[in-house]
Amino acid sequence: MSDVLVEEAEPGHVVVTLNRPQTLNAMALSMVAELHDVLSELNASPAVRTVVLTGAGRGFCSGAEIKSADDARRDQPRPDQNKVAHLLGQQEAIVKVHELVHRMRVPVIAAVNGVAVGGGFSLSLACDIRVAARSARFGAVFIRHGISNADMGTSYFLPRLVGASRAAELMLTGRVFDAEEARDLGLVVDVVDDGTVVDRALATARQVAENSALGVWMTKETMWQTIDAPSLRHALDMENRTQIMCVGSGELERAFAGFKDGGRPEWSRL
Repeated sequence: MSDVLVEEAEPGHVVVTLNRPQTLNAMALSMVAELHDVLSELNASPAVRTVVLTGAGRGFCSGAEIKSADDARRDQPRPDQNKVAHLLGQQEAIVKVHELVHRMRVPVIAAVNGVAVGGGFSLSLACDIRVAARSARFGAVFIRHGISNADMGTSYFLPRLVGASRAAELMLTGRVFDAEEARDLGLVVDVVDDGTVVDRALATARQVAENSALGVWMTKETMWQTIDAPSLRHALDMENRTQIMCVGSGELERAFAGFKDGGRPEWSRL
């Protein structure tokens, strides 16, 4: 059975499901590698307009996999290998997925069902939009295990999404919070009944896909880059160059032609 399921729920809208329900979709290295391959392939497909990321069973993702004693022994570095280098290699293999989600050309919408803690929390933060089932639970919990909560992009994404002061409180306490609080924080855009969260995510996906593929790509990329801009001038320069590139693509003419005829524009593919 594959650790990652892929389904085109509707033309252009792909649902990617983490499929290790027996562990609440804990981040085994095998699942992480498969997820990276799946997302890379989707990112290269001009037919894909949005990706919805969710989890099988009762959880979105419970974070890093807790290994058995036998698995832990097998996963030791080679006798001639530096232990720190070995651990860093594993860490980088995981965070490559978070970076890929953030950098994909199409929006990634997290449909969070059940627990999303630790690495699962950070994975949801890397997505562009989040919707939550009422059963959803969120938390940066690394600190409760004696290590830093600045992990897997959490210290980058969370302050940008909820503000530095609230991010500090969540990261320093390591507390787990529910879907309603996540909505109050602005972390999720909606809370819906269990069993309907993917449908709710797809509703947003359809709205996104009404716009041009190039416009969506450039909006996602430019927004996240200007968040890090050192000044307004840098942000304006980035916006100006991106906008002129978009205008030169011909999509504006397609928009005017579609609106003139009373219909929808026929956007080009990426």
